[in-house]
Amino acid sequence: MQILSLPLFNLVRNKDRLKHFITHFKYLHTKSRTCLVDNRSSMFGSLGRKCGPVSQREIPVAQVTAANMCTNSSSDDKISWLWSVYNETKKQTQDLIPVISNNFVNPDTIFANNEMSLQDIEIYGFDYDYTLAFYSSRLHTLIFNIARDILIQEHRYPEGLREYEYIPNFVIRGLHYDVQKALLMKIDAFHYIQLGTVYRGLNPVPDKEVSAMYEGSHVPLEIMSDFYGKSSHGQTMKQFMDIFSLPEMTLLSCVNDYFMKHNIDYEPVHLYKDVKEAIGDVHVRGIMYRAVEADIEKYICYGEQTHAVLRKLSRNGKKMFLITNSPFDFVDRGMNYIVGKDWRDLFDVIIVQADKPGFFNDRRKPFRRVTDKGVLLWDRIHHLEKGQIYKQGNLYEFLRLTGWRGSKVLYFGDHIYSDLADLTLKHGWRTGAIIPELRKEIKIMNTEEYVHTMTWLQALTGLLEQMQVHRDTASQTVIQQWIDEREDMRLRTKDIFNAQFGSLFRTYHNPTYFSRRLSRFADIYMASLSCLLNYDLQHTFYPRRTPLQHESPIWPEQTSAGAMNIPFQSHGIKTGPE
Repeated sequence: MQILSLPLFNLVRNKDRLKHFITHFKYLHTKSRTCLVDNRSSMFGSLGRKCGPVSQREIPVAQVTAANMCTNSSSDDKISWLWSVYNETKKQTQDLIPVISNNFVNPDTIFANNEMSLQDIEIYGFDYDYTLAFYSSRLHTLIFNIARDILIQEHRYPEGLREYEYIPNFVIRGLHYDVQKALLMKIDAFHYIQLGTVYRGLNPVPDKEVSAMYEGSHVPLEIMSDFYGKSSHGQTMKQFMDIFSLPEMTLLSCVNDYFMKHNIDYEPVHLYKDVKEAIGDVHVRGIMYRAVEADIEKYICYGEQTHAVLRKLSRNGKKMFLITNSPFDFVDRGMNYIVGKDWRDLFDVIIVQADKPGFFNDRRKPFRRVTDKGVLLWDRIHHLEKGQIYKQGNLYEFLRLTGWRGSKVLYFGDHIYSDLADLTLKHGWRTGAIIPELRKEIKIMNTEEYVHTMTWLQALTGLLEQMQVHRDTASQTVIQQWIDEREDMRLRTKDIFNAQFGSLFRTYHNPTYFSRRLSRFADIYMASLSCLLNYDLQHTFYPRRTPLQHESPIWPEQTSAGAMNIPFQSHGIKTGPE
């Protein structure tokens, strides 16, 4: 089995490197940002020297500094001292970078939110689109163009919209759209809008305007999207969680842009519904399916590794099933291309046009068998037979007919709501999220630019947290410069991932709303099914024990380089307001 580059693996393997890292780690982090006070000697030695314990009292730095600093220092001395602390912190941080740079994350790793052993898994289930089959970016262009033309031809939208083409990488998955205000934005796990990521059409909305519209940057629960990310029951927000939604968001942005450029008065709610309907027609009418089937090599990325995963599971005696919303002809054509004509032999149950997420909740829809030619049969289903194709149905009937219940089942899908949420919350299945964007983001995080920026950003944040106790005017002038530098770095790290909306997983330091749902509904997540090839089927996935905010970090990887205790060079400087 391939050895994965898991956190700290490279450090532990090299003892000298590990010793070097821990030496700097101890300097950059002191438990609870406290210092042991020596009542018999000076608190502050040379910069970087540890405080020596005599009394075992622990006193926060702010208290120590305020209690031990005199009042006769000049502003120049204070400014000089703050910059010396800054420069020493930066030097110590730069010493860490070569070590951190060698601790890359392998994009083929499977990441765990919840402990799970493959040894316990007997049955593997799969979605089709973006789980078994991956599509090229040409498919997004196709969906955009067809939906745009439907708006013009059937909804009487202006011909001028034909000037707009699909814009790759303009949007990311997981964004929220305010239907009434026609605004696209990224929201974090605490319902706060990430300022700088709010767009009306193709242009950013100034932060002041956003704050005025929402009376701040918090989005109340009652106007957030519903459980499945939809705008319904009075909610004005729609969350786009599907990879297929990228062309929908782009089309919304382009139409909004056209109307604003031409000073056309329009109703945003009507626009949203029309675009949603046009995108839906691309799927429902079978236009996209026929286009892909006609030129499958153009749109489907050949899934040699998907084939290998299915063969591996089959050789090890695992049962497998497929539940997809796509029609049989489309799935059959794609699986013939990815796996081969015998692909149905690998699956114990195949269900098409399942209508997820309704499939997981609606007990009323019975299964219906479909012939190879697409003819629907009317006989009652008493067994789900291998090699047969079934349409619709519901999960409760599926569980009754198969007996596949609880944590022995692992289901993979790309849509966190439609594929995974109900399974983990209501039925106790284990769940695996397929996040294709993960591979690109990890590669970015492994770059020298990102490592340098994030390491110093963390260190500078810790420095600001500690030095904010200096409330005098001279100190605050210096600290404001540090705040400006931090803000500039935060913007640059956002732009590294996506110039408009940043990372799929973070809004600066907080997790995104997408990340929050991912951690709740997926036991494990990975860039593609091929990641399973790196593990044997006895492997146990362990989540990292990430410290809570009130817990002390145990491992160097779990601490911020900025959480440090730097003794004051004795200039006798006073803290607090003047």
